[in-house]
Amino acid sequence: MLFISILFLIMVMAIPSLKKKTPPILFQRISSIILIYAGALSLNALYIQSIGSGIGIYSGLFHVTFISQFLDIFIYIIGAAILIARPVPMYVISKNSTIIEENSYKNSIEYCLLIMFSILGASLLISSSNLISMYLSIELQSFAVYILSTLYKNSESATSAGLKYFLLGSLASCFILLGSGLIYTFTGLTNLESIYNLISVTEPLSNITQGIALGFIFIFSGFLLKIAAAPLHHWAPDVYDESPTIITIWLTIMPKISILIFILEIFTQITSVSPNIEILESMVGNLSAHNTMGVGLITIKNLLIISSLFSLIIGTVVGLAQIKIKRLLAYSTISHIGFILLALAINSEQSIDSFIFYIIQYTLTNLNAFLILLAIGYLLNNKIIFNKGSEKDIKFISELKGLFFSNPILSISLTICLLSMAGTPPLLGFFSKQFVLYSAIESGYYFMAISGILVSIISASYYIRIIRILHTETVLTKSLKASSLNETNTTVVISNIHSLLMSSLTLLILFFVFKPSILLKSTHLLSLSIYSH
Repeated sequence: MLFISILFLIMVMAIPSLKKKTPPILFQRISSIILIYAGALSLNALYIQSIGSGIGIYSGLFHVTFISQFLDIFIYIIGAAILIARPVPMYVISKNSTIIEENSYKNSIEYCLLIMFSILGASLLISSSNLISMYLSIELQSFAVYILSTLYKNSESATSAGLKYFLLGSLASCFILLGSGLIYTFTGLTNLESIYNLISVTEPLSNITQGIALGFIFIFSGFLLKIAAAPLHHWAPDVYDESPTIITIWLTIMPKISILIFILEIFTQITSVSPNIEILESMVGNLSAHNTMGVGLITIKNLLIISSLFSLIIGTVVGLAQIKIKRLLAYSTISHIGFILLALAINSEQSIDSFIFYIIQYTLTNLNAFLILLAIGYLLNNKIIFNKGSEKDIKFISELKGLFFSNPILSISLTICLLSMAGTPPLLGFFSKQFVLYSAIESGYYFMAISGILVSIISASYYIRIIRILHTETVLTKSLKASSLNETNTTVVISNIHSLLMSSLTLLILFFVFKPSILLKSTHLLSLSIYSH
């Protein structure tokens, strides 16, 4: 249905008469309705009694499971929220009450199409059960995101960010393709289920097993590069900072959800082959007799743990020195990826529960924080926006000085989000970190648990620094600066949907402790669905 809807929207865009009669705001709302309806269809599919361990479709290219359907619903709802919250067109109201549409939103139709292409790729990736469908899905998602990051052609920084993202994303795709090619060379198979079955009946020291393991190591390395997990993170702060905030929202959320869920499905399936995994774990240290076992299947788990440790340390320590708000949030994202990878590497029923819960929490908190930054940028820089004809985002943390005195509601909402990211009880972010650290201690990963606690304490300092600037610094009167640029008294209209989303997400983060059972039971059922089949 999504594919047919995209074709329909392309047709509307290609016919000049229809394009002129379709304002950008209508195109945006149609796209959001399509995504909401797709989520409703996925919700209805959850009631199919025969879904069990999953249903293979399209000759086994895709595998529909309970967890893939649930995450599809989540992806569609988040995509619709990002689309519908974008104020297209953003109006500037002058003294004589004339409404002028801003020129920077002339790419609104292209923006909606690219978002839908990216969502389609993410949805297909979650359900992929073949190396071919996996690669095509990740490329469909990635190319849409590459174009999104360069959508604002007049912005030199956005073009530079998009080019950097494209080059490094292509390198990650090369790793994924190389790993897929190695697996096919050693097995002659592309279906993931057949590859898992072959691993379970093959000798652990055979060339086939080592070839499969090496292939999966390359695939995991490519995915870690795409989600900006340290030490493969260097592109993320630059790309997030130089892209417009409305694009950064998408970059920090959607590609990561689909890739992390796909990594979860591959990793749990590989480690479920218990005989081979146990034998490999017992032989890792015996390098004198088995000097070729450096690239065994157990290396994948070590890769995830090492990447998790680097992400926790680098995302926290380097974030302390940042003066730009989006670069700081980029390093904060890297730190959160460290917690997510730790939960994945532990690979117990409890850790997978915390893994899914952390992804949902991270998505909601990050979405709310960037929506608030977007609103602050519109309100503080409306005249600069009107004169430059493009978005003027909040770049530096110092631009938030004294926001509490001019707009206390936005300031308090941003404070709640930052405290949740820091893991302050009783907010939503506290429970996600608590679950991950508790599962690490239960499984004997004491060093990683201590590291997670320490970096949480250290990272709280740069969140508190932002909160201090919000509430205690002197107000900078931006209207005086803007009056020199334009004598017209202008105001920016923020959409009601944007305001509703920010308030709803803030209340969810704040009052989650009073009714946590709905989300916790859902994530627990998802983790059980992985281990019960």
